[in-house]
Amino acid sequence: MALGIQIPMEYCYIVLDLVMYFILHLWMGYLLDKAREKYNVPYPTMYAVERNMEAKLFNTVQIGRQNSIDYMPVFFVMLLVGGLQHSLISAGLGALYIISLFFYFKHSATGNPDSCRRLMGLSFLALLGLIICTVSFGINLLTRDVL
Repeated sequence: MALGIQIPMEYCYIVLDLVMYFILHLWMGYLLDKAREKYNVPYPTMYAVERNMEAKLFNTVQIGRQNSIDYMPVFFVMLLVGGLQHSLISAGLGALYIISLFFYFKHSATGNPDSCRRLMGLSFLALLGLIICTVSFGINLLTRDVL
């Protein structure tokens, strides 16, 4: 049996979050390419062998971007699905996730990744909120009266 779902007008903020995330990843990729040039780490090498401080600095930039890529599928699914019922809350949590990821990457790229643990915690908190929105949507679908 199929259920009809109306997309709320506020869902446009979810779409804007996705665009912001894309722009953030373009910027991260640009900085990673600059770090590759600066620290002489050619493609396809993922991480530099840590023989000196420059290799460590490159690796912190790479790790910062890689950490964001690791959670990208979870973020997208939870944002898109949870936003169907809780558009404004999900959009706000999505913006919080993106902003915390921006600052996490900036701090990570300094070579002192320990300084960004709180920011990673904030992004996990935003993801948890998105998961709750998605679970709420799923429960609503299960308990909906269908005639």
